[in-house]
Amino acid sequence: MSKRALNTIQPREEALRQEIVSILPRLRRFARSLAKDADKADDLVQAACERALTRLAHVREGSRLDSWLYRIIYTRWIDKMRRGKTRAAKLVVLADAGRSDGTGKEVGDYLDTAMDIQKAFDTLPAENQAALSLVSVEGYSYEEAASVLNVPVGTVASRVARARTILGKFLAYERRQGLQTTKRQSGERRK
Repeated sequence: MSKRALNTIQPREEALRQEIVSILPRLRRFARSLAKDADKADDLVQAACERALTRLAHVREGSRLDSWLYRIIYTRWIDKMRRGKTRAAKLVVLADAGRSDGTGKEVGDYLDTAMDIQKAFDTLPAENQAALSLVSVEGYSYEEAASVLNVPVGTVASRVARARTILGKFLAYERRQGLQTTKRQSGERRK
């Protein structure tokens, strides 16, 4: 390889390395939404980054590095699930948990809702979790998510719709149960 060709590859590979570093928080969030465990998620991200770093020369100009890394994470996660080493994952990141009106009630309500969402998310099939996480958390279009998951766009749309329906039903049920419990508790206090 000529010295000139080597000089053009090195800055490009360095730029790709920097891009990987810049998207690490997003990769970790996606991996956590799948792996349900921070350590397992970090392992998925590390494996994806290692794979990507050894194949930087194969990245085509203009391609989306983040989509490629999401795809690697998803494929590794599916492989681990097939081997029975991991389960499906978490969605809720409590980024806004610090909001409060000073009484603590707002934070408590937020955490209750977040825990209900997490419980509902955990009931979803793994494929629906991945699709919902990419579209609703990571902001991917259906087309982009389909590319990452290697399924048709209609399949992603169907999985997201099913996931939202399941979440809605689960949360409605949880709220009804919570209201019934609250009514019972307030009735017991009056006695």
